[in-house]
Amino acid sequence: MNKFEVVLLFNPELSVNKLNSEIENFKKKLQSNSANIINQEDWGLRDLSYKIDKFKKAFYNFLQIEASGKIIKDLNLELNQSENLIRYMFIKVKDHQELPTKLKYEKK
Repeated sequence: MNKFEVVLLFNPELSVNKLNSEIENFKKKLQSNSANIINQEDWGLRDLSYKIDKFKKAFYNFLQIEASGKIIKDLNLELNQSENLIRYMFIKVKDHQELPTKLKYEKK
């Protein structure tokens, strides 16, 4: 299995319940595809570096996972269909960084 770090950016207009539901659905998709979730961090509502669609902010969520490359390819197709997900990025890494990340403690 390969190691990946995933950053998800969600619509800032989501309610807390809907946001948590979206994150749980993503985690269930990972687990149903035999991926292991190692760690997760909620970075909260943060400013975007640049405007995406009409949004200037987004809810950031960070996950460290172990999965095969084929699963990531399949997940990309599903994630592209999500209305509440603004952006996402999978990054293959040799080793996961130590948590908590510095970003978690930066001023929002």
